[in-house]
Amino acid sequence: MLPTTSMNSRIQGNGALNSRDAARHTAGAKRYKYLRRLFRFRQMDFEFAAWQMLYLFTSPQRVYRNFHYRKQTKDQWARDDPAFLVLLSIWLCVSTIGFGFVLDMGFFETIKLLLWVVFIDCVGVGLLISTLMWFISNKYLVKRQSRDYDVEWGYAFDVHLNAFYPLLVILHFIQLFFINYVIMTDTFIGYFVGNTLWLIAVGYYIYVTFLGYSALPFLKNTVILLYPFAPLILLYGLSLALGWNFTHTLCSFYKYRVK
Repeated sequence: MLPTTSMNSRIQGNGALNSRDAARHTAGAKRYKYLRRLFRFRQMDFEFAAWQMLYLFTSPQRVYRNFHYRKQTKDQWARDDPAFLVLLSIWLCVSTIGFGFVLDMGFFETIKLLLWVVFIDCVGVGLLISTLMWFISNKYLVKRQSRDYDVEWGYAFDVHLNAFYPLLVILHFIQLFFINYVIMTDTFIGYFVGNTLWLIAVGYYIYVTFLGYSALPFLKNTVILLYPFAPLILLYGLSLALGWNFTHTLCSFYKYRVK
């Protein structure tokens, strides 16, 4: 619960926030503050961001409990520190360079792949998914008695980043050690290992996304966000039966991109 003393100091006689505090809490003001800190590395808490990355694998619920604390202390659900985004970008760049090395790409091909992965796969697709989830959650998942609340777009983007990080580590880092010697061998073991890694990675994405929206007390029926597990498992079973290697398809797509 927010301290009543700090809240009362910001409330005018008519019960509304004064103009200065109201401006400070607008979405535009929060976005400006976030982007301004993006280039001030000394103000970023990289140790805490690394802690979050660790617990997204071991106990993602603990990460979202911290979002609750931020709401109580700073009156916003979304992150106000871009340290997590910076570390994620570093992970993305390093793992993509590793992918280029494993696929025997040249220097310029690797740079081109890096630009594709960062600006299209991560930023572009991330903005699209975040906007879609922001719209769906505000339109269909807000409880009738909580219509005065809404899901912040920044929070929807944070949920995507949280869910994307385990997927990135599994598919762009752990998988690299198995691609040439196991996954791409065109055997059952090859596509079983590769497709199982995809199952775990996408399953992590779905589960962490579900945890993110279920952590908001004013949303209802968030269990529907777990429904994609059904077609995911069905697709996994069909891929094994048909011998469809997801990683082989990804590698072919990456090579086609950089031609």
